[in-house]
Order: sequence, then C-alpha cells, then structure tokens
Amino acid sequence: MLLWGTAMPVCAEPENLLPPPAETTSALPPSPPLSRDQAQLFALPTTRDHVGRVVVAVYVNGKGPFRFIVDTGATNSTITPELVRALGLKPTEMASIVLNGITGTAQVSAVTLDKLETGDLSVDELLVPIVASQVMVGADGILGAAGLTEKSLSVDFIRNRVEISTTVRFMVRAEARRLHATRVTHGLMILPLQVGRVHAFAVIDTGSERTLGNLALRDALNERRRPGTVAKVTSVYGATAQVQAGEILRAPPLVIDTLRIEDVNVVYGDFHIFKVWDLQDKPAIVIGMDVLGTVSSLGIDFKNEDVYLTNSTVTTRTFGQPGALAAPNQHR
Repeated sequence: MLLWGTAMPVCAEPENLLPPPAETTSALPPSPPLSRDQAQLFALPTTRDHVGRVVVAVYVNGKGPFRFIVDTGATNSTITPELVRALGLKPTEMASIVLNGITGTAQVSAVTLDKLETGDLSVDELLVPIVASQVMVGADGILGAAGLTEKSLSVDFIRNRVEISTTVRFMVRAEARRLHATRVTHGLMILPLQVGRVHAFAVIDTGSERTLGNLALRDALNERRRPGTVAKVTSVYGATAQVQAGEILRAPPLVIDTLRIEDVNVVYGDFHIFKVWDLQDKPAIVIGMDVLGTVSSLGIDFKNEDVYLTNSTVTTRTFGQPGALAAPNQHR
C-alpha cells in the first residue's frame, strides 16, 4: 500500500545531525517547549515562539477522546504505538504498509480500527499504520485527508475551535477570502501560485511545521547562494527515520489569486515527498503551519475544492509571519 502525502507532520530544526556544506552554518535556536495550556489547545496559532497546529478530538472504537493532528498533506491516518497498547489492539498479522514521508520511506506495521469518529466523520474498518516518531510529541495519531473528501475542515484560531462537518462554519466563511483549489489523489489540495515571477504549485499542508520548497523552485528563482556567502542550513524530520538537509532562504512574495503572503522563510531541499507527488521537476511549495497558523481562521471545503483564509485585519491582503521565525522544534 502506498501512502501519498506526508503521512504525518514534518519538523525542521537546526541540529547538526547532518554535516552542512563547507561554507554554511547552522545557528538557529530551537523554540521553547509548549506550556501545558498551549499543549491543550486544538487550534494553536503561529506566534513568534511557536509554529501552530490543528488538532481534533477523535474517538477510536468508542473510546476517547484522543488528540489527532489534522494533516491535509497526508492521505492516510496513523496511530501511535502508545495508543495501540492503551486500546489493547494487535497489529494485523502479515500486514505492513509502505509509508512515504517528507524525507523517505519506511515499512511499518498496521492495525485495523473498528471505528474512527470525529465531528461528522465516521469510518469503519480502517487500516492505519503504526508510527512512532519524535514529531508526534503530544498527539495520539494523525487524521489524514483521505477520509475528508466529502467533508469540510473549519479552524478558528481566535476561539480555539476545530470542526469537521459537512460545510465550512459560517463564522469562518463570513469574513474569509475564498481561494479555489484542485483536489488531487486522496484529497490533496493544490493551489496555483506565483513566487516572485515564477509560477508554481502550492500544497496546503496543515501537518507540516515549515514551508518547504523543491529544488525546481529554488533554481527557477535563481536562489543558489553565491560563493563565499553564509547560508542557514537545517535538518528536516518526517514520518520516517531519514533526516534530510534543507537550506533556509527568504522567498519573494507568494501570490495566490488576490492573496499576497510576505516575509516567508522557505526550506529548500531535494525532499522525497515531491517525487511521490510527481512534483520534483515542477516548481512547487508546501505551505505549512508557519504560514497557515498566522491567520485568524482557516477553512477547507474538500468536496467543493475551496480554501478559506481570514486575516486578523480583513481589509489587508498581506498575511505575513509574526517576526522572523527560525526553524522550530516539533511541538505537537
């Protein structure tokens, strides 16, 4: 079984787990841990110190609620080994799943859930991979986009509300800017955008901490650093054991329809997931929670292929990041 998507969040942090190129440095500080109150939020916004996340309360086999990260860049849901043990479940005999993550692949065990429920979503006999990773801190699993193709996601960062229902909540739609996307394999939402003068594809990924760009986009922007200059290098973690190096560069303004996103630091690299999505040769970018979490509300209508974004000041068209976000630790 092949999973299209990140399958779980991506973490970018500047530890020297991979040796940087000779003339580069890695000097970005990690973000502090979440407080207990922050860890309990369902709609955690992006702030100067932390990258946001979106969490839903999920019932598994009638028990719960458990906290699952909503990952619109993943096709399938996942579950942690700790929750498997707590529920008394046993991995399916002779069954394994090929898991595709941002940085590579892994063969993992799987378990069948009799029922998974959250909001208006109810799925029976769901086979999910069992994933243990440092990027899963504080969560019991991942809710992927595959089961949401007829549903809508509403996230209100101001009121700490996350809801999966048949339509995007009126409060989210009322003052939002609506952007029409294209839904491809297993619910992945893609928007056309322009980065500077370069036309590219944008994947809306609530499971990714950082905004990532492929090498095709970097090269099209002519963003190769000049000899003798110092670049910021980070290590990128995903669902699998592979750790991949990325280069942090400030991107030109991102323009999607009438929406203009400025001051975004993009991590560029030869990330495995772009090959899975067949986007390795086309300029493409993953818009992560470092950008998505700066808005007041976020809505995704998977059925009608619409994305809703509401700024704190509705009259402006600029969604800028609050402060110079470094490469934070995963804090899900």
